[in-house]
Amino acid sequence: MKIIVPMAGRGSRLRPHTLTVPKPLIPVAGKPIVHRLVSDIAKVLGEQIEEVAFILGDPAFFGDDVVKSLMQLAESLGAKGSIYRQDEPLGTGHAIMSAKDSLSGPAVIAYADTLIRADFDLDKSADSVIWVKQVDRPEAFGVVKLSDQNEIVELVEKPQEFVSDLAVIGIYYFKDVGVLKNELQYVLDNQIINGGEYQINDGIKRMMEKGMKFVPGKVDEWMDCGNKNVTVETNQRMLNFLKKDGEGLIANSVKKENANIVEPCFIGENVVLKNTTVGPYVSVGADTILENSTVKNSLIQSKSKITNANLDNAMIGNHVVFDGNFETISIGDYSVLE
Repeated sequence: MKIIVPMAGRGSRLRPHTLTVPKPLIPVAGKPIVHRLVSDIAKVLGEQIEEVAFILGDPAFFGDDVVKSLMQLAESLGAKGSIYRQDEPLGTGHAIMSAKDSLSGPAVIAYADTLIRADFDLDKSADSVIWVKQVDRPEAFGVVKLSDQNEIVELVEKPQEFVSDLAVIGIYYFKDVGVLKNELQYVLDNQIINGGEYQINDGIKRMMEKGMKFVPGKVDEWMDCGNKNVTVETNQRMLNFLKKDGEGLIANSVKKENANIVEPCFIGENVVLKNTTVGPYVSVGADTILENSTVKNSLIQSKSKITNANLDNAMIGNHVVFDGNFETISIGDYSVLE
């Protein structure tokens, strides 16, 4: 089994954080999004992962440190790590084809801007499984249309009239991803473009037209990391899951002085809490200092210093210095003041 992870885009909805850090590497509950996603997929698949192929964009943005962390992720799963580059942002289909040398055999394709909780039960009789989640506003998503036999017969992007309420979440299984590769090659060769880009859906539609069997897979939880507010919400939900799983979330090296932690929280290595209340639903990265502050429902990354602050629904990046007593503020690319 292979895992193919397109993560080439910078992302705009999570700016300014993604001006300097690729969105898939922003930590949620103490672990980068892509690390958590790939590890969770490998866990629920319950099969040996042969290879994890990552599709990155501009080397100036996805640099050596990103490559190193992704290779370590693959190695932690006992898998070969492969790095590919998508030189131009020409769509989902184009991104996948950037990794064409790895497109053979059974594979899961997963876009690295979402998190899930699920038990994957692969239908081995199907040519493909497309994971979906029931949503309240299907007109805002790409959805699947099902037959009476519970097979996927059509993909519809943001339907204005009701088709179904099962939204595609961006995780796919292919019994032989080489078949998708062949169809996407046809899409590229024949300049089949939708929305100005080459789309994975056009390859999938060609597979459907040839009678291949597509079935839906369902996830228990689908958590978006698209913008600041939903990322903070995803952090809350993930902390609840991890606490329920019994995962240790507070490092032994945390230094507390007249401080209180209201769980669930993730508190990283060598964090200093002084005259501070943290939580619930706070993630704090390593080597960060919080002093004379109250913080809840927030994410604070590493090596920052927060003093005299009262934070709720906040997202603060790395190497930020913030003093809530000052009226004149100079703050880095990683943060938004609202």
